[in-house]
Amino acid sequence: MNFIHYNPRMHPRHITPLLEESLSDTPVVVINGARQSGKSTLVQGLSADKTAPRRYLTLDDAVVLNAAKSDPTGFIQGLQGPVTLDEVQRAPELFLPIKAAVDRDRQPGRFLLTGSADVMLLPGMADSLAGRMEVLTLWPLSSAEIGDSAGLNRADALFLGDWSSLNLSPCEREVLMSHWLGGGFPDALARSSTSRRAAWFDAYVQAMLQRDMRDLANIEQLTEIPNLLHLLATRSATLLNFAELSRTAGMAQTSLKRYFALLEMLFLVVRLPSWQRNPSKRWVKAPKVFLPDSGLLCHLMATTPERMTAQPNLLGAVVETWVLSELLKHVAFTQEGLSLWHYRTQTHIEVDFILENRAGHICGIEVKASTTVDSKDFKGLRHLQETEPAIFQRGIVLYAGRELLPFGDKLWAVPLSVWMA
Repeated sequence: MNFIHYNPRMHPRHITPLLEESLSDTPVVVINGARQSGKSTLVQGLSADKTAPRRYLTLDDAVVLNAAKSDPTGFIQGLQGPVTLDEVQRAPELFLPIKAAVDRDRQPGRFLLTGSADVMLLPGMADSLAGRMEVLTLWPLSSAEIGDSAGLNRADALFLGDWSSLNLSPCEREVLMSHWLGGGFPDALARSSTSRRAAWFDAYVQAMLQRDMRDLANIEQLTEIPNLLHLLATRSATLLNFAELSRTAGMAQTSLKRYFALLEMLFLVVRLPSWQRNPSKRWVKAPKVFLPDSGLLCHLMATTPERMTAQPNLLGAVVETWVLSELLKHVAFTQEGLSLWHYRTQTHIEVDFILENRAGHICGIEVKASTTVDSKDFKGLRHLQETEPAIFQRGIVLYAGRELLPFGDKLWAVPLSVWMA
């Protein structure tokens, strides 16, 4: 199989225009995202802009980190002009001095912060900078960014049914499979073989556990977390059940939930909430759990093209995880104000994903790994359409075929290549 190759310094990120807008009117802008997702490359590019220069400092530098921790107030007071602080989760004691500096001077774009942990979950962050900051999320590369496609928001286009904006070129299954297996981490995609990518993912997980997780929490049994991450990989795209996970892992639920929260904070797992509108209806309230990068998922599960072909259930989880990752990346810069959910009733009628806009209108999305679609694949979407006719915009089945096809009123089969168009 041919591998995707990507040079992260040659292609712009689609979130860049939103970032620039945020810096133009907000004193503190925070970019959250997993380590190695491209945050430093993005913000260093802004710092190098001679028309709007800004100082760049990274708290991964031991000297910078020591200065920040030894005198947080003096450190912030000594910074003149716009500044970028990379990996700010390593010194949360900076948040209050940043608040004080912003209260004295609310210059837009004064502080650009990045964090490889969800800084909104760090102690004091939300309280100290409330009303003074905007938070953006940078996920690993989308398939459109890998292919150097235009910055069209595919989630918005699907929600609006804007098919004319999409160039749905026929896509060979081998190309799709290379995206499923590759994921979106730039450095992993730069590796030239399966063994080299495996080595990168091994080192990545080890670094996250040995460094970032130790920075966030004092954990005695660090060896339990890799096992939990592997277990969660086998549950990706399923309902989150802490009781079942606790029994399988042989771990107390209190410890399990603590470790899960840390994995969430580091963007290694994602909890997708259940969509609920009318409390009287019989919906399943449990969220779904995902690993947000299909490449990492395939690595942890030792997934190969041969295994995906031989085990359809495995293929389904991988493809649904890949679609989840693409949706997250586009929802991060949506113009329609979209949020992402899943839908499931107690009678086992489900829709893989729901996009909801600010007005409460919804678009249902089902994911199929097969190259064909028939009427039965729209069962959950038709149920949603009949149950919520006033807010239902359209229902979409994403599949591995080649044609955009109508399947009834507001129902469409759309090729998975929509993410690469």
